[in-house]
Amino acid sequence: MNPSAVEVERCEVCIVGAGMAGINALAVATEYLGRQQKVVLLDRRPRPGGMWVDTYPYVRLHQPYRFFTAGNLRWQLDADPAYLANRAEVQDHLAHCLDTLSRRVRLVTRFGVEFESCTEESGIVRVVTRSADGTTRVIEAKRLIKAYGCQIVPNDPLPLSSTRINSISPDYHDLRQGELKNSSTPVWVVGGGKTAMDTVQVLVSEYPDREINLVTGSGTYFMRRDEMFPEGMRKWWSGYEPISMFSRLATRFDGVNEKDMDALFRDGYCTRLTPDPGNFLFGYLSDAEAATISAGLTSIVLERLVDAVDRGSATELVFRDGTTRTIPPGSWVVNCTGYLLAREHPYEPYTSESGSVLSIQQRSATLQPVTVQSYFMTHLMFRDRLRDAPLYEIDVEELRRKASRVLPYALIALNQHNFSVLADNVPIKTFLDCGADVSRWYPIPRRVRSGARFLWTHRRDRDHHRRTLETVRERFDVRCGRLGAS
Repeated sequence: MNPSAVEVERCEVCIVGAGMAGINALAVATEYLGRQQKVVLLDRRPRPGGMWVDTYPYVRLHQPYRFFTAGNLRWQLDADPAYLANRAEVQDHLAHCLDTLSRRVRLVTRFGVEFESCTEESGIVRVVTRSADGTTRVIEAKRLIKAYGCQIVPNDPLPLSSTRINSISPDYHDLRQGELKNSSTPVWVVGGGKTAMDTVQVLVSEYPDREINLVTGSGTYFMRRDEMFPEGMRKWWSGYEPISMFSRLATRFDGVNEKDMDALFRDGYCTRLTPDPGNFLFGYLSDAEAATISAGLTSIVLERLVDAVDRGSATELVFRDGTTRTIPPGSWVVNCTGYLLAREHPYEPYTSESGSVLSIQQRSATLQPVTVQSYFMTHLMFRDRLRDAPLYEIDVEELRRKASRVLPYALIALNQHNFSVLADNVPIKTFLDCGADVSRWYPIPRRVRSGARFLWTHRRDRDHHRRTLETVRERFDVRCGRLGAS
């Protein structure tokens, strides 16, 4: 590339990614920048919204809608506090956030643009991008935030051998209409996460008399939404108040006692469809939803689907354990396998040596969920504390491959360790202004008690969390520790 032949654009901050992670980073950046300072926000998609642009049409939030926001921006939607917003409503809110933030700084948005590379020199981050028509642009910024988040992409249909079945993806086929609606053959939903739960709920609602089956691997468990977000006066004394609950769980986990943690967390705080599920990624499900799904299913198969094959006049589903299931021609196989951590990505540290580049992704995760990670890490960046704050990182992708059962408890320990570090590096107001903090569901007196207890004990407990994370690192040979630790 000839440097003199490309357009160079200069700005204070360049943000790659216009999903919730990127818009959260933008919200925080506007707190530190002036009205005339320029921010360039770019995304490979044609519009803002991240995964909400191209996910399945019946998707909805799994937590009360007000906690899915950028910074502390309020929703314009005036619904019941427990309402679970749908895709169109989430997209409207993200557009509202972007519009609001564009009045705080000189914001330039560039959509349909791919990030290609970045280099640092003399206090400037040089970003190379390419648009769909092949045009190359260089952006020179003082700071770069790569807000990749979970890097979710739509699911393709499963590549199955049979020519007699319909293999589809909910991202490209609305299950509520079209050929599936006009047929009566069985449906097999493959997956165990939130997509599969949403899909089964839609299917059993739309087609109450149809054969609907779930192939769910080892099964998934979800936090019980009814108790995470109790309604009415119950908020004052009941429910799983998050600060206290996660503090208690983190102090119980020692890096080797995941079986005990299953009994404590999975069996005490969560709901599930199967007796001994092995997967968890911080999703919510109500007991009523779990009951509706269970009642509507014809069968649940606790195995992984390998293929669908035609053998003579019969068509069979083939599972990893070697068992098979004969299905009628014209059956539907719906790919709802995991979006989260479904693909392998190269490792990169959460910050560069200079602290001028922040990378929000799962190979060097510091907090969960990524909206919270983006919010707090951007605050650290603008306070020039990214390199100095003694945060721990976890390679979430690698740990899930090696020890998926340990992953949720390691992430709980990671959060508690790093929230303790943050308490020493950012003002309390930063915590109070985090709109994604689900503890805000509870009355102020209850939150104050839990917050005061955390502030009183967090430094003492931090040593335990540090030892726990280092045990996980040594036990599974994964990146888990201070920045740069192997």
